[in-house]
Amino acid sequence: MREVGGEEIYWIVTCTVSPEQMTEFKKIVGQLIAAAKNEAGTLAYEFSIDADQSIVHIFERYRNSDAIVSHVTQTFGPFAERFLAAAQVRGFVVYGTPSTEVREVLAGFKPTYMTPFNGFTR
Repeated sequence: MREVGGEEIYWIVTCTVSPEQMTEFKKIVGQLIAAAKNEAGTLAYEFSIDADQSIVHIFERYRNSDAIVSHVTQTFGPFAERFLAAAQVRGFVVYGTPSTEVREVLAGFKPTYMTPFNGFTR
């Protein structure tokens, strides 16, 4: 069991994708997932879509802040322009205690940071 406030950090991103962009978006997502599978510090990388196929939630969980910086700069970086052309980020909520460097690499997404204060993870 892990007490709240450990090194793991996760987030949920909410995006909207227009019907015209959905095919391209799914192609980009497939490529991102293939690349993220090779990252030892990426623990979860899941995309879910609503019934109308217009709202996407992205759940990402990382071992620590270093894993996030690596993912955002090295893995996501080459896809960022295409991803952001296909999807509009509507919400970005980060859970955990990310480093200052993580906050800097995520700043452009204007995330909301939720600091743990009680609980546990199994």
